[in-house]
Amino acid sequence: MEFGILFTSHPNTETEPYPHRDVHQRVTREVLRADALGFDYAWVAEHHFSSQYGIMPDVFVYAGYLAALTRRIKIGTAVVTLPLANPLRVAENAAFVDILSGGRFALGLGSGYRQYEFEGFGVDFAARRDIQEEALPLLMRLLREKRVDHRGTHFAVKVAGEYELFPQSRQQPHPPILLAGATDRSIAVAGRMGLGLMLSTWTPFEGLAKQVRHYRDALAETPAELTGNPGRGHVDIARWVYVAETDAKAKAESEAGMLRHQSHFFSGHTSGYLGTVGTGAANGRDYDTLARDIILHGSPKTVVEKLQRLQHMTGLASLMLHYPPWYGIDRALASLELFAAEVMPSFADPARRARASA
Repeated sequence: MEFGILFTSHPNTETEPYPHRDVHQRVTREVLRADALGFDYAWVAEHHFSSQYGIMPDVFVYAGYLAALTRRIKIGTAVVTLPLANPLRVAENAAFVDILSGGRFALGLGSGYRQYEFEGFGVDFAARRDIQEEALPLLMRLLREKRVDHRGTHFAVKVAGEYELFPQSRQQPHPPILLAGATDRSIAVAGRMGLGLMLSTWTPFEGLAKQVRHYRDALAETPAELTGNPGRGHVDIARWVYVAETDAKAKAESEAGMLRHQSHFFSGHTSGYLGTVGTGAANGRDYDTLARDIILHGSPKTVVEKLQRLQHMTGLASLMLHYPPWYGIDRALASLELFAAEVMPSFADPARRARASA
């Protein structure tokens, strides 16, 4: 199993006051620590306009910056909001960051779920999945063939004749590409398009197992020309994670921040997203209920047991650790260090052991 961290660049308004410029220095410090601790991925997330969630207008700019600062960790986008982007620019930027990082880039895509972001860019929120489903084949064709002449409902792109897509990535045929899925529709698209799948932090374990089965069924429909994606079949599940020496300490240090973050999702900013992705999760659960089959909080032993159960139920290839900013950077880093020291070794393969001893 691989391990990554999802950095959503939420500002801690108590320590990173308006206009929250300090958030990026703090997140960068966390990414560098994750690199040193042996995590496999640093995932960065695009979000716009709100100080209640992430402040990250351009994940490619940040990924290129991180590429120069890090040594071995892979850098991924989780996600690029594809309906707000031009697929040609996504293809160019993905290849460019892959070069800058020495082939350490992964491209995560999604349709978006925050209506105010679409209103800001003047894009029809209700049409976002239709836009994405036109953009995805166009993007994949660009990455494979380097030329395209497309006239569609939402995009018109022509790169032909003596012109072609530049730059071209180090990873071939292109970097791993994954799609965030929350509905049967988007999960089926991921499988049919030969994309990897990223699943939500809020879905209970049993719901995740059903979603993975749906994805595996759809993979059988991938056409031959799309089976070369290095991310195909890769399931990455995001979970809220907090590790402390005991279950009681983990709860004491994380409960308030976890429930605060949950309340934001109930506030209407996510256009019903929480209820969509988490059957049984959208009813205001308390901490102990969340701890049963949604969050991975507790002692190292408890977290290992929960993660083993999740792995058995879903067959996930990668875990994406997530946490809100309000624990404070010292607690967040302590949790990451304890996870790396006492949880990750329980899932280590020979390649990881060799890297750890290098």
